[in-house]
Amino acid sequence: MDTLWTRPLQVLTVVCSAVFVLGTAAQAFLVIDTDLVAHAMRLAGTSAAAAERDAPGFVAALRVTGLAYLLGNAVGLLALTGRAWVFAVVLVVNATQAAGVVAGLVPVVVLQASHDRFGVPGLLPTLVTDAGAALLVLVLVGFLVRFRAPWARRRTAVRA
Repeated sequence: MDTLWTRPLQVLTVVCSAVFVLGTAAQAFLVIDTDLVAHAMRLAGTSAAAAERDAPGFVAALRVTGLAYLLGNAVGLLALTGRAWVFAVVLVVNATQAAGVVAGLVPVVVLQASHDRFGVPGLLPTLVTDAGAALLVLVLVGFLVRFRAPWARRRTAVRA
């Protein structure tokens, strides 16, 4: 049974998911490129020759990862359906995406390289998607704990 919080929570999830799809696409396909990754590798102490040689493989892997998160975030656009599996996918995708910056899985040298190349705008896609994902996870878990059901719904009693 829906509560006063069900629809606002679903709308928040749709809006956040749309922002995260755009942010993830910007990060994976506009910010991340061979020059940026090679610069980050040099900042981490890799030789220039090794960085130039290895950067294209890292870019390919980062873009595949970005595409997976883009698709995962797109599932959140289905939040208005109210399906429990959408809630679960949104929770998992955003928890793992939040781990990027919040838990330090994105190396500081990558953020430094982004800043060196693009300034503050180069940091925004990662910070918005990862920090935003962390906040969304906290909100979703808070409502899950409070209502003990996805989407802030009241569980109905099963009659025997």
